[in-house]
Amino acid sequence: MVNTAIESLLQEENPLIVIASNRGPYAFSQTEEGQFTSRRGAGGLVTALAALVERLDVLWVANALSEDDKAWASQHQNNIENVDGIDLKMVITEEDAYHQYYNIIANPLLWFIQHQMWNTPRDPSIDADIWSAWKDGYIAINRQFAQVIADSVKQELKKKSRPVYIFPQDYHLYLVPHFLRKFLGHDVYIQPFVHIPWPGPDAWRVLPSQMRNTLISSLLDSDNIGFQTQRDAFNFVQCARFYLPDAHSYGSRDSITYKGRKVGAHAYPISVDVEKIDEMIQEPQTRLHKGQVINLIGDRKLILRIDRIEPSKNILRGLQAYRTLLDQHPEHHGRVQMLSLLVPSRMDVQEYKDYLGDIMVESGMINAAYSDEFWEPSRIILGNNYHRALAAMQLYDVLLVNPIADGMNLVAKEGTLVNGRDGVLVLSEHAGAFYELGQQALTVSPFDIYGTAQVMHEALTMPLDERAKRAQALENIVRKNGVRTWFSSQIEDAMTAFKSQSKKSSTPSTPAAKQSAEIKTTEGVSSD
Repeated sequence: MVNTAIESLLQEENPLIVIASNRGPYAFSQTEEGQFTSRRGAGGLVTALAALVERLDVLWVANALSEDDKAWASQHQNNIENVDGIDLKMVITEEDAYHQYYNIIANPLLWFIQHQMWNTPRDPSIDADIWSAWKDGYIAINRQFAQVIADSVKQELKKKSRPVYIFPQDYHLYLVPHFLRKFLGHDVYIQPFVHIPWPGPDAWRVLPSQMRNTLISSLLDSDNIGFQTQRDAFNFVQCARFYLPDAHSYGSRDSITYKGRKVGAHAYPISVDVEKIDEMIQEPQTRLHKGQVINLIGDRKLILRIDRIEPSKNILRGLQAYRTLLDQHPEHHGRVQMLSLLVPSRMDVQEYKDYLGDIMVESGMINAAYSDEFWEPSRIILGNNYHRALAAMQLYDVLLVNPIADGMNLVAKEGTLVNGRDGVLVLSEHAGAFYELGQQALTVSPFDIYGTAQVMHEALTMPLDERAKRAQALENIVRKNGVRTWFSSQIEDAMTAFKSQSKKSSTPSTPAAKQSAEIKTTEGVSSD
């Protein structure tokens, strides 16, 4: 749904909305006959746009990730092409530069910093290869992205008939705002969104100051920055104040004044496609999996977890907590089943392989210690099957979501939306979803194995009326704030701010100053 306020603004302004992301809304496959088929992505951003595309002109700029993507772009002579109502522009990057940008800087360096997952006595070590990847990969690809965006909207800006709003997505594109200002000045409104956690200043000490300050100052070339939670937004404000001499908050928790410009830092908690999920739980494939899960658990209570196999998801401690539950509360023996639906992730990285191995060993030890001829207390199913996940979510008595760090964690929202057993959500206080759902969940520290076991026991023994009250409250929260609300609120804020923004506050830097900043940045030195 698009609310009345944004509907009025859309009719008045007819804006051009530009989305920039590493992965685009469509992946292309080429047949032997040279024809192309497209497959729509399942991400939240694509879903959010689906509700708005009829009212908006949307240009999506994304990397061509596969050879077929590149062939599709080349067939259209690298021009903008409309696909299902969305104008799509592919960025064709040099293979080695993309590898450096994605596999060395964005993943793992930035992702691990923002999830605070580095083993700092050993990793990371910022060596010559990382500096080379920073300059020739991350900076280069971000500059290329910004150049493609600028070239795509210049004609629109020349007409001066409508505003242009640019929404770069996530940690892959932190330098895009800097380059967009260089290429387009302040004729466009820039509002990036950070999908993963933004930690406080101490976590960012891992990065050399030249890299760190360049990232932060580039984001401050935006007009507003979106984060998952108010905590993330406040952490960004603190980082800017701490690391950039010219950045001042003047007591604000959600804005920074930098070089004469006030930049907002606001929370827009991402959510799920409520309508699509309601449809999917009725599909035959989901019903089939639901029957299989019912047969698996029998008359036992179900403790469920659904996660990618990533150390940040804290799967191993979850199993250790389950073992503690069975040890401390033998009354649950034979009466509870833990089911872990785990999606392999980055299995080419040794740390992830080792983590999966540790998970399987722990699950096996639980079964060896407690199972009998009729009961296997821990069951792990590997694979990416969303219908199976939706089926299991309908049947849990306890949903365990205990990440060490998570931007949001949509499993917590999906589960509370579809569950039909008045199940209890056990939620880490380090998940972004905690700030919306924590009051109606049972919350835990992700590091507290014993405490998590006791909370699971509390959930399993909670009175039915309290379970029902909590479950209904959680479902209401999710239904009220779906993914369409998430993105439309960003657009509404951007349009309202841009409309009221004075020309004085958006005066660009002098050409000489911008050129100087550009030279420093491309050398890997802070643009300050």
